[in-house]
Amino acid sequence: MSQQTAKKTKHNKPSYHHGDLRSTLLNAANALLRETGIEGLSLRKLADKVGVSRTAPYHHFKDKNQLLCAIAEQGFVRWHQDAEFIFNQKGLLPQEKYRQFFHGYISYAADNPELYDLMFGRTIWKQNSATEELRKAAFPSFHHQVEMTKKWQAQGLMPSGEDTLRLSQVTWGTMHGIARLLIDGIYADRSHIDAMCDCAVNLFTQHIPEAED
Repeated sequence: MSQQTAKKTKHNKPSYHHGDLRSTLLNAANALLRETGIEGLSLRKLADKVGVSRTAPYHHFKDKNQLLCAIAEQGFVRWHQDAEFIFNQKGLLPQEKYRQFFHGYISYAADNPELYDLMFGRTIWKQNSATEELRKAAFPSFHHQVEMTKKWQAQGLMPSGEDTLRLSQVTWGTMHGIARLLIDGIYADRSHIDAMCDCAVNLFTQHIPEAED
């Protein structure tokens, strides 16, 4: 290789500031996760995809588990933002907000199956290998649902006589079960899933006429 070619190659290599390389790596890791699944993702492949040295990712993630936890953490943050958008809409009946929340959860899982597997699967949680950052993102996601369930019970949307925690667990378990049916291909027809979601919402809620402020 000539000196001129070497200089050109060097200049064409991507340049990153310390602060944005981690974000670049996470974006690329999400793409690899969609392409290859959890098993096909590695720090070495990630470095090759981004175009950095194979030691560069280790400055931000000490091992594959920490990388997976960071991806899952991002997934919880994104879902929490989506849920907040639904809950913060004005002029909708509480039941319609709950319906959108239920359908939104299933759609999020269906649109991001590998990410959903990572967020809720055994790869991280069964091995008790979640980082503190992931726990701080994941646990509030369910705690928020418990708080919303308590609010829905107070509004008369959901049964007030049921224990709030147990009702939250059962409704979340139903959402998770439907999501798994869809991801695993047991119900490949999306229209079946939509009908199941509507059925579940109707079972868990009752109509109240006034709109929420």
